[in-house]
Amino acid sequence: MSKGPITVVIVEDDENAVNIYKQFTNQLDQFTVIATASTGKQALNILHAAQPDLILLDIFLPDMNGIDLLREIRREYRGIDVILITAANDTETVSEAIRGGAFGYLIKPIIIDKLLATLNQYDQTRRQLHNNNLVNQDKVDTFFRTISNPNTVNDVQILPKGIDKHTLKMVRSKIQNVNGSLNADELGQLVGISYSTMRRYLEYLVSCDEMEVEVLYGSIGRPERKYKIKHL
Repeated sequence: MSKGPITVVIVEDDENAVNIYKQFTNQLDQFTVIATASTGKQALNILHAAQPDLILLDIFLPDMNGIDLLREIRREYRGIDVILITAANDTETVSEAIRGGAFGYLIKPIIIDKLLATLNQYDQTRRQLHNNNLVNQDKVDTFFRTISNPNTVNDVQILPKGIDKHTLKMVRSKIQNVNGSLNADELGQLVGISYSTMRRYLEYLVSCDEMEVEVLYGSIGRPERKYKIKHL
């Protein structure tokens, strides 16, 4: 796996959609869109010249079905990953996407937060697979979370008592770009919630393996707990 940015090709015949996907994908530091194609033939021509890490692929292309293109990519370019972005919501198409090894499947109209979350999940999965030669069952379960995570039902996460999904989303959003370690009081001020509430959410994120905690022992008073985003 290259240590550089994740290279992306967008295959979509709607120019407005292409511009939107390109804009938001390029906003993520770890991604860069290197080419776009409006037909399956154009996409294959691009792949003959350069193989990206990831393709954002529509199903309904002017010259071929995106599932057929996915199969072609699997035959010729095993190292390329694919996220499907399409209006097709029939179970047959979804089943074929799963059989074809698509990393993700987003149904139009696209929710930008969902697109960004899927791209970030893809980045995290690549990093974990690159950084570990061997994995245990728990780690494998995170890679296949859509079918094996017991804490999800119909793609809705079941949260423990005292953890609200909207507050959790806000906390994750506010702290994702924090550099270094901060204590619960400092992070609470950043997010705009009380120390006790912030501490509860931080400990939950630690339990989810999203954050690390460091206990600092000073000469006076109780030990201080400092938190930072876990590097994958």
